[in-house]
Amino acid sequence: MSSAVIALVLLAALLHASWNALLKSSDDRLGVLTLMTIGAGIGAIPLVIWGAMPTAASWPYIILSAILHTGYNLFLIRAYRIGDFSQSYPIARGSSPLLVALGAALLAGEQMNWWTLLGIVLVSAGIISLAQLKSRASLAAPLAAFTTGAFIAAYTITDGIGARLSGDALAYAGWLFVLDSIPLALIYLWQHRRLPLSTTPRQTLVGLGGGVMSLLAYGIVIWAVTLAPMGAVSALRETSVLFAALIGWLFLGEKLTVRRLSACVVIVLGASVLGLHR
Repeated sequence: MSSAVIALVLLAALLHASWNALLKSSDDRLGVLTLMTIGAGIGAIPLVIWGAMPTAASWPYIILSAILHTGYNLFLIRAYRIGDFSQSYPIARGSSPLLVALGAALLAGEQMNWWTLLGIVLVSAGIISLAQLKSRASLAAPLAAFTTGAFIAAYTITDGIGARLSGDALAYAGWLFVLDSIPLALIYLWQHRRLPLSTTPRQTLVGLGGGVMSLLAYGIVIWAVTLAPMGAVSALRETSVLFAALIGWLFLGEKLTVRRLSACVVIVLGASVLGLHR
């Protein structure tokens, strides 16, 4: 993986942690996330207009990914509603590299060596450390976060294969974000009988700005997986857990305990092993 790809994926990680923090800090998370998907869809229109049409072989992946993204969004809202940002975010993001590595090995023929296995063990250890809870009732938040991670892995693998078949990764990303903007808008319209554009101006700007962040963040990832193994890109992207821990501490008033920080470091270490050794 080239240094330019690594730098851009790290930028994507920072952007991703930032828009997730915006979502967590909102009172109406479904409304803000709906605005984010709408903002990303609007931002993606130039990619659709001026980009090449994706090949026919990639369209089933675009449609499947849009469905998976909707499931991811709904579980992300649940995870943030019942759990702390500095816990839910690392579990969701930290669980995806090992799932992507396994899925890419099975579905895309990407090899798993001893370094990959070591990275998986480290990531898993970090997740278990974050999820050590004393009662069954308290398992709801990490379970929702882990399910979110499973959706992340599913759409990452889907987009890795689809973008490689599309002939134009940016056009693929453009169509994906345009289609992805529709389901949440319909869900919100069904629940509230209106779109969330009538919320406060600040919330509207936060939502649309977060959508631009998500477009840039995941657009970079889709481009990167056409140049490097999916498992490596996914793993490197999950360095965002450190950005998330710092954001939660600095801006959301969450405690950055030694255990949480240590777990985040272990997850990042595992992700780095997955990304740098393949």
